[in-house]
Amino acid sequence: MDYEAFFAGHLRRLHDEGRYRVFAELERIAGAFPRARLHRDGQAPRDVTVWCSNDYLAMGQHPAVIEAMQAAIGAQGSGAGGTRNISGTNTLHAALERELAQLHEKDAALVFTSGYVANETTLQTLGALLPGCELYSDAFNHASMIAGIRHSGAVRKIFRHNDVGHLEELLAAADPKTPKIVAFESVYSMDGDISPIGALCDVAHRYGALTYLDEVHAVGMYGARGAGVAERDGVLAEVDIVQGTLAKAFGVVGGYIAASAATVDFVRSCGSGFIFTTSLPPAIAAAALASVRHVSAHPELRVRHQERAATLKRRLAAAGLPVMPSTTHIVPVSVDDAALCKQASDLLLDRHSIYVQPINYPTVPRGTERLRLTPTPLHSDEDMTRLVAALQDVWQVLGLGRRAAAE
Repeated sequence: MDYEAFFAGHLRRLHDEGRYRVFAELERIAGAFPRARLHRDGQAPRDVTVWCSNDYLAMGQHPAVIEAMQAAIGAQGSGAGGTRNISGTNTLHAALERELAQLHEKDAALVFTSGYVANETTLQTLGALLPGCELYSDAFNHASMIAGIRHSGAVRKIFRHNDVGHLEELLAAADPKTPKIVAFESVYSMDGDISPIGALCDVAHRYGALTYLDEVHAVGMYGARGAGVAERDGVLAEVDIVQGTLAKAFGVVGGYIAASAATVDFVRSCGSGFIFTTSLPPAIAAAALASVRHVSAHPELRVRHQERAATLKRRLAAAGLPVMPSTTHIVPVSVDDAALCKQASDLLLDRHSIYVQPINYPTVPRGTERLRLTPTPLHSDEDMTRLVAALQDVWQVLGLGRRAAAE
């Protein structure tokens, strides 16, 4: 086989479809968020405004987080020294896990190197080792959940997105004695909608299933202490296993689960994605611990964040831009064409120094391409004014308004 020709041909098709992904080389500037410095070959660096970061609360540049990381590096050095089983378990890992368990009102927590690894490892381990397990997955679940479910080898069944009735139909048809897990998210990050957590948990438990909730895009941003939508909705106790990230609202990196002591110990003892992975550096754990504590203690961050998202949605709609319905902090603007979505992103950067990555297939279905905006507490009214004007200019240049009217 001509491997190089195969690779080149596939990449050429991505280019032709407008789906080839180009990474912008950005230099974050501590204390200047949402500004960053764009680097391009042959050009002088220039400042841009970032509108698509998952550092939702700008905690990645918060002084408390930076100071905690610097102090841990000074005291303990850079790496963890190995996997958690060999020489990589640190006092800071243990403290972070206690903090996360407390946040979600669970017995225990377990930290992974990423949210992806947390999802894949936990679902794969439970699905593979619970005898005859069946996994019930929301149709819109993240790729990491899908990967874990597939790799488990367990029977998997897909219920329609946020459809409690369809889930009940599937569960009612199953053997009552069969172990079952119902896996879903709280905030779906591309559409910005929220699942009916309480209703899904009620149905799952009625049929003897465990509930597995991905709160990656909600931890830090919802609930009185930032434990997520389950806390906001008063159903923390109904969720058997919650999975979260340290890389979005908490602004660092890493993922985790929180659950009963036995559940967490089972995954710790049997999950290959945990056992055979070098643990997070102590400085990362220290920074994450400082961030979780700060975010939990400052609900005004969440109030400001929600206000910024609501204001941006209102201003986009008033300007006649096709902002998609969203009940969360995710603000998607519809383009519905891969090539045009990439062109819109390029024009925003080149003409207006605004950085928004295009969201194309396979992240979203073909024909639903969009620009995904994520306002933070540090985006000002002036930033919004510039963004709205820039989008209007780009829409005019690309004829997107005329195209939408013709359809």
